[in-house]
Amino acid sequence: MKKSMLFPAVFMFLASALGLHAQDAESIIRASRDRIKADTISTRSKMVISAKDGSKTERVLDQFSKDGPKGSRMMIVFQQPTTVAGTRFLTLENPGGQDDRWIFLPELGKVRRVAASEGGGSFMGTDFSYDDISSMSRGVELDTHTLLREENFGGNPCYVIQSVPKNSSYQYSKMIQWVIKDSKIISKIELYDKKNTSSPVKTVEMSGIKEVQGRSTVTITKITTHAAGTSTTINMDIIKYDDPIPEKVFTTEYLETGRVK
Repeated sequence: MKKSMLFPAVFMFLASALGLHAQDAESIIRASRDRIKADTISTRSKMVISAKDGSKTERVLDQFSKDGPKGSRMMIVFQQPTTVAGTRFLTLENPGGQDDRWIFLPELGKVRRVAASEGGGSFMGTDFSYDDISSMSRGVELDTHTLLREENFGGNPCYVIQSVPKNSSYQYSKMIQWVIKDSKIISKIELYDKKNTSSPVKTVEMSGIKEVQGRSTVTITKITTHAAGTSTTINMDIIKYDDPIPEKVFTTEYLETGRVK
């Protein structure tokens, strides 16, 4: 890069172009995160966990999300089967910092805080980690975004953007995202760990785009762990936007009791 200083005009042009691309990349990711305008989102989903031997385990869960003055809040409640029914997981976003996360496991009968150091741990025996579950509410400012190229994926022209966490304690060393140009929907994410930056440790694929209450909505999310040969697919059967959700749903009291008092 020092050699470029011999050509000041060229260097300044390249620096300007790189800065523009960095800004564009961040703007694209922000637009993707903010593309659905809704105060609340309520869903019921079927989760299918596929083992390496081909066997499958199914779970049913509800998810409630709500924006607020301090960021988004999310509650996940497992309904079926009986082995996981009553398990609840709460995430409270901290803009510019790590999310606060708690989990309630019925067999323990108490709420446990999930430490930031546990972000890479498996969420309820799935291919999703705690960080993966919280990723869509992850602050755009927590990563450095770079536009790598533009290419077609799944029949759609996409921006391919690399996002590198600014905090080295984050689970992944980098994330590469395919963002559909016209809709700003993320259709694929490659997740790289700190041991191997040449091939992804996990791949997330989003599909089943449907119009729900006038909003283009991804209804199928599949995450694959390559080394393990396993995958977890979430199929959203019911999606409701702007349905009232009581504030008390996003509390540790509800986490423990499952009831709004």
